[in-house]
Amino acid sequence: MERKFMNNFIISLNVVLPLFLVIALGYGLQLLGMYEVVALKTMNRLVFKVFLPTYLFQSIYSTNLLVAFNKKVILFSIISLLLWFLVLLCLVPFIEKQNNKRGVMIQGLFRSNFVLFAIPLAISLCGEDNIGITSLLVGIIVPIYNVLAVITLEIFRGGKPNSKVIVKGIITNPLIIASVLGIGLNQLNISLPYAIEKTVIDIGKVATPLALLVLGGEFHFSRVKETMKQLMITVIGKLVVFPFLVLVAAIAMGFRNETLVPIFLMTGAPVAVSSYTMAEQMDGDGELAGEIVVVSTALSILTIFIWVFLLKQLAFI
Repeated sequence: MERKFMNNFIISLNVVLPLFLVIALGYGLQLLGMYEVVALKTMNRLVFKVFLPTYLFQSIYSTNLLVAFNKKVILFSIISLLLWFLVLLCLVPFIEKQNNKRGVMIQGLFRSNFVLFAIPLAISLCGEDNIGITSLLVGIIVPIYNVLAVITLEIFRGGKPNSKVIVKGIITNPLIIASVLGIGLNQLNISLPYAIEKTVIDIGKVATPLALLVLGGEFHFSRVKETMKQLMITVIGKLVVFPFLVLVAAIAMGFRNETLVPIFLMTGAPVAVSSYTMAEQMDGDGELAGEIVVVSTALSILTIFIWVFLLKQLAFI
């Protein structure tokens, strides 16, 4: 019992804590005056348009989408995500009156840091030989996240939602373009030349640490008091309510072990770092989006541990 407890705690800590420490470093550099506002905005734009799309492309391109194909897991994950999204579209406007906050809250409530968390945690929980379905789900769910995020932020960008603007936002979104290219090359079995693939990998490696540093650099504790209501609703909804509802349904439908793990990771991971970058670039409340990422990442150290511990103790994984 004690050994299981410590093992689950270490698994959660080793995955989440490094991300949070990079954010803390970014915040520390801000306190030391090593950032300029213009430089942060420029880096944010580069992350959104170059580094994160490159990382996402590489992640999908290198995933074996045919390994351990499980239609039941895929359909359940997509349907549960879309149902949650529709509930949020109806519910959040009653809770929050400002459009730029509505879009950010909805995005934060459904969009997980699936790319960064899925594989490391799946390996820890299932072993390297049993993560095929998790890798496959990453390649399917991440593009859906991006499409839903663009739709959300465009709808609440201000004024009357324009279908042409929304479609244009989806088509021209760098993350969606990267997802489509990754899936296309993957399914056509097109291999990139070594030099290009190595370059793509190296550029992709910059994405997460740079995004986290910029996030920390633009984070201000003084504003948290002003957005405490929106922050707490989003973080609790994302880390507790969403995984609870989906996991109860998944367990009732018979999902266990390596088929339950990807569903848990899709719902229980903290809010995606790219949600902050996208909010900044699409006129959402970037500061609120950043606070949601920071706080959800910090609290996920506790919530992921609790979820893993409960699922293991109840013999579901």
